[in-house]
Amino acid sequence: MKNIPEQQSIEYKQSWHDDYLKWVCGFANAQGGIIFIGIDDNGIVVGVDNYKKLMDDIPNKVNNSMGITVEVNLKKKSGKYFIQIITHSYSVPISLRGRYYYRSGSTKQELTGAALNEFLLRKSGKTWDDVIEPRANFEEINQKTVATFLKASENAGRLPENDDLTLPELFEKLRLTENGQLKRAAIILFGKDPAKFYPNTFVKIGRFGKDDTDLKFHETEEGNLIVLLQAVLNQLNHKFLTRPIEFEGMHRIEKGEYPIAAVREMLLNALIHRNYMGAPIQIRVYDDKINVWNEGSLPEGLTLDALKRSHSSRPRNPIIADVSFKGGYIDAWGRGTIKILDTCKQADLPEPEMKEQDGGFIITLFKDNLSKERLIKLGLNDRQLKAVIFIKEKGKITNKEYQEVFGVARMTATRDLTELVEKRIIKSSETKGAGSYYEL
Repeated sequence: MKNIPEQQSIEYKQSWHDDYLKWVCGFANAQGGIIFIGIDDNGIVVGVDNYKKLMDDIPNKVNNSMGITVEVNLKKKSGKYFIQIITHSYSVPISLRGRYYYRSGSTKQELTGAALNEFLLRKSGKTWDDVIEPRANFEEINQKTVATFLKASENAGRLPENDDLTLPELFEKLRLTENGQLKRAAIILFGKDPAKFYPNTFVKIGRFGKDDTDLKFHETEEGNLIVLLQAVLNQLNHKFLTRPIEFEGMHRIEKGEYPIAAVREMLLNALIHRNYMGAPIQIRVYDDKINVWNEGSLPEGLTLDALKRSHSSRPRNPIIADVSFKGGYIDAWGRGTIKILDTCKQADLPEPEMKEQDGGFIITLFKDNLSKERLIKLGLNDRQLKAVIFIKEKGKITNKEYQEVFGVARMTATRDLTELVEKRIIKSSETKGAGSYYEL
């Protein structure tokens, strides 16, 4: 047996502890996996002395505590015995004394709250948005929002033959009802007051100064998904962004301080893919960046790197996503993040940052292509960094000013400024001689 590093489906333990039943449970609820007892973290066999007893105890403990069976095999290498425990994936949820565990990546986690609800639904072949909402009826539906959606779908050409359909017939066609009863997706998309049923459906927007401790002011927007999409964009435009963005419906009129398409895709991504039983969407606006966070990690099998290329679409809320597609709001083929990256590149802005954080997904747009972080990455020295700040404040700098401000010889000033020009951070004026200067 070759040394194999620990990974999503393999776990090494030097000795057996009953606490490792949690790992068995986690594998059973995920894609299955193997636990080796008697092998250290480096994949080296150290052996177990009580292997005969463990060969009887382990399968019994697994069966008694979880009601499942595992394969327990005795192995030998270099005269040392170790045990292989093979756990298969189960189509039904498996609990260990009433607690549910799940293998994610190379870690084991206990599922609670919203994550547990989502897991149990998935194991039953359902998603959160596909569940009937027994407390709701068609009186809860905002007819104006439905009209807005129908107009958008007509423009997109993705919902043919919807003329003369009654509201129940339209919702049945959109898979928003089951046996005449509204599903959760119907409330999220078209409800008059989704918060009446699901309290955290609102969006929080905060304006910050230098860091997260410096909150200047904040606002909250409520409503269904289609209402929220426009209301949040309007709120950002009215109060939070320095340079206004002009909208006509959902379409671009002119460029603001951030690419309009990128801001819109960020918000849509959060509204459609969020965990609606979790925390509200949070938007943070800073002097030099804006980010959007929504609860809910990436779907299993989808990585952060995959978001930067063409990838399969795996929506957490497939009915909400499908209706949003039919309305022309999103692309059905998982191109939302690619659009964000492309529009920022076209606007000559830094690449957006995407990561999983605090049980959710966050994406950040950076306003300034000349941020300190980016300039440092470009290898600028301390003088050059300060020179860029000087030009930002004064509008320009001459070679003589560079010498005086930083106390360097003309040759050093020329070399520093030339490097900044070569790296396309600043440009030289067309003026020659004493009147020449450098600007951004």
